[in-house]
Amino acid sequence: MKQMSLAITGFVLSTKRTRKRVFLDEMNLVTPWSELLALIAPHAPEGKTGRPPFPVEVMLRVHLLQQFFGHSDPAMEEALHDTPLYREFAHLDAGISRLPNESTILRFRHLLEEHGSDAANLNSAISGNSGRQAGPRKAWREGVFDGQEVNAAHPQSGVLGTGCPGRLA
Repeated sequence: MKQMSLAITGFVLSTKRTRKRVFLDEMNLVTPWSELLALIAPHAPEGKTGRPPFPVEVMLRVHLLQQFFGHSDPAMEEALHDTPLYREFAHLDAGISRLPNESTILRFRHLLEEHGSDAANLNSAISGNSGRQAGPRKAWREGVFDGQEVNAAHPQSGVLGTGCPGRLA
């Protein structure tokens, strides 16, 4: 019987900087996380009984991953299980913490849609109305990132509409 390598178990010392990794690193830098969380947190469930809800930041990151790559709710759940890069971006660890299932992802999207007036605030926060970096934020506003056209939001969600990067080829 052959011994399992560390790379198979998920422990990798060197990783190639793929376009997807570069894209997510860039989005991590230019997204105004604190502003977005401040808009969403008042509407998030508190989880006084039962299983505790996922942190708002984790669910926002999962939602943005879904928007970036055009995944449906079930596909996003599978992608979180299959793609370590997605779990890393969402601040999830499959070995230690549970992962959001498709109904949790759906409920978070509905929470954002339910507070539709705040969707415009999310768009304005993302599009760079704060005084942060101009380069990539300008790309959010103009619908282009790294020379690639940006698709509209996932058909299931009108939240974040235009201005969200679409799939990477």
